[in-house]
Amino acid sequence: MKVKKILPALALALALTAPLALLARAEGDAPSGGAAAQAITTDLVYGLLSDSDFAYRQKPLNDALSQEVFKRYLETLDASKLFFTAQDVAKFAKYQTTLDDAIKGGELEPSRAMFTLFKQRVNERVAYARGLLKGQFDFSGNDRYEYDREDAPWAADSAALDALWKQSVKNDWLRLKLAGKKPDEIRKTLDKRYAEIVKGVAEWNDEDAFSMFINAYTASIDPHTDYMNPRAAANFDIQVSNTLIGIGAVLQKQDEFVVIRELIPGGPAALSGKLKSGDRVVAVGQGESGAMEDVVDRRIDDVVAKIRGKERTIVRLDIVPAEAGADSKPTRIVLVRNTIRIEDGRAKAETITVPGDAGAPAKRIGVIKLPGFYLDFDRRRGSDGEYASATRDVAKLLLQLRAQKVDGVVLDLRNNGGGSLDEAIELTGLFIDKGPVVQVREVGGQVDTKADVVAGVAWDGPLAVLINRGSASASEIFAGAIQDYGRGLVIGETTFGKGTVQNLLDLNRFSRDATMPLGKLKHTVAQFFRVNGGSTQHKGVVPDIRYPVTVDASEFGESTYDNALPWSRIAAVGHVQYGNFASLLPRLDALHAARIAGDKEFQWWTEDVAQFRAEKAKKFLSLNEAERRAERDKFDALRKRRQAERVQLNLELDPIADEDALDDGLQSNERNVAADAAREKAAEKRPDPLLRESAAILADAVTLLTADRTLAAQVLPAAKVAGHWAD
Repeated sequence: MKVKKILPALALALALTAPLALLARAEGDAPSGGAAAQAITTDLVYGLLSDSDFAYRQKPLNDALSQEVFKRYLETLDASKLFFTAQDVAKFAKYQTTLDDAIKGGELEPSRAMFTLFKQRVNERVAYARGLLKGQFDFSGNDRYEYDREDAPWAADSAALDALWKQSVKNDWLRLKLAGKKPDEIRKTLDKRYAEIVKGVAEWNDEDAFSMFINAYTASIDPHTDYMNPRAAANFDIQVSNTLIGIGAVLQKQDEFVVIRELIPGGPAALSGKLKSGDRVVAVGQGESGAMEDVVDRRIDDVVAKIRGKERTIVRLDIVPAEAGADSKPTRIVLVRNTIRIEDGRAKAETITVPGDAGAPAKRIGVIKLPGFYLDFDRRRGSDGEYASATRDVAKLLLQLRAQKVDGVVLDLRNNGGGSLDEAIELTGLFIDKGPVVQVREVGGQVDTKADVVAGVAWDGPLAVLINRGSASASEIFAGAIQDYGRGLVIGETTFGKGTVQNLLDLNRFSRDATMPLGKLKHTVAQFFRVNGGSTQHKGVVPDIRYPVTVDASEFGESTYDNALPWSRIAAVGHVQYGNFASLLPRLDALHAARIAGDKEFQWWTEDVAQFRAEKAKKFLSLNEAERRAERDKFDALRKRRQAERVQLNLELDPIADEDALDDGLQSNERNVAADAAREKAAEKRPDPLLRESAAILADAVTLLTADRTLAAQVLPAAKVAGHWAD
């Protein structure tokens, strides 16, 4: 199918995304039109990904690609290889070279057959696991739980799966036993947990199976091409825009109820004063008089869809308070939906005071934490000029920090998975005075240079960018530009390595039937390159000052995808060189090494990273109770010793280093919702030695360049542009 080219409406540089169970906008929430919609969607997705005007990477849909789709669909259904046997997979072998024909013809029966057998195998496996709970377990031997099965072969038969599941159940039991639970309580908890697996899979419908299969196809093109059904697309919009229209609540499923986990500050739910974490939603009504629909034992996305609606419309909720029994009479809450900014996703600022040394005065370093490059595209097109924007928020925070007369700024991009390409460019413009930011090689090979065209800067003083392996895409564009311009220091770990740009297409734009929601296609349309000509693809951005590696490139990042685009290089583009830190880095490294040698918190973090990596490399857990208890006691003693040392050294206490820090053996939906949410918030306030050390490194740079004019002239030949570096 050939389709008319439509100019991209939305350019994204997004690598890491996660669905949000938020009460959000209504657009795109209607269910799809079943088999007819799936056939149309399949045809459109195939047509777009086969069109040379749209797809950056061309892959013919043939028998070879069919085998790849087959493999990925199996992985989607049974990633840990705990349900299908080798015999099952052999039965599916006839589909290996026919899925390409199925996609072209809109015939989805092969994928449905695999999906149906998967659900059957889940029932069988869980029945076996629940049966094991009736017996006893021996934890005195040398058994172990092999939890990493990504590269393991398929189990030969049901007996082999039985052995694997026995390991898993024993591990679940042992965790609860070590947490102090009694046998009857353990049986009850695990039986309920396993029953929920069956219940959850039983809720998967034909639309879910279709999405999984189509995404096995899109992922076979490249790792960042995805199909989103209407509901997934709506949640994606929320994440990118950092804005939602709803009552402002984060929901989770617990048993048969949809429960309020968190209230978003400033939202209707929070402002009402009538809802709190742990409250259960049992019925939903539309408007002032619409019928109340029972939502107990319903899928969470179905409940969210009923609570969503247009701005300034009424929704009525029947709520059973957290403290009341499940059968208690509900309380009716009436709320008016409104536009809400998601505060947790916004840029935030703080200051860190770095003590002076050898006569040098203390330095105050401003820190801006930016979780994502968000932009509300819809509202930006509006006339009121009010819209969510990462750049706007950071600019305001820089004004505040400038007014506080900070000596430097650290922009914390750790775990920032990207977002809007426009925002990455505009944010860079806050720190450089016009110039190219990123080169984009589009479909067909044409290279377009994206530049900051606005004169002036919001901050011309000392700057550092803190990154880690979770910093991806738009974060890499920004960090790479700052490094190429010599505008600031880049500190931390090598980034994710995603050097591609995606566009989001509403499939309804290509359909004659506007009443049938089809979802959206996020597909790769370009590859970006730094102004120095290098790509971040695979290689990422390598920091100037490096911290110990927390996650190896073989475990997480673009390099883990077997079909990621290769690294490449194009010609560099001319740009201002504000500074060259090469002669400064050895001195900064030496000061950094000396400081962390006496920094207990940084040492603890380094020890924890080494321990984590060692445990992960084992890929198994012992099922010997004495060994596991000794490990638990060792961790408990370490936790208590560190907390005592914090007191002795007058360090800030770890807010979650208490008895509850030990493994309780429970899953999130098995814990008290309010307590679990509160603990999650408390964890955000844990001491952060990496951020503190980054501020100290920047303070070192300021001190060295201020004290040594010869060095400053070498490092900052354009000091008059980046003024405060050498003042």
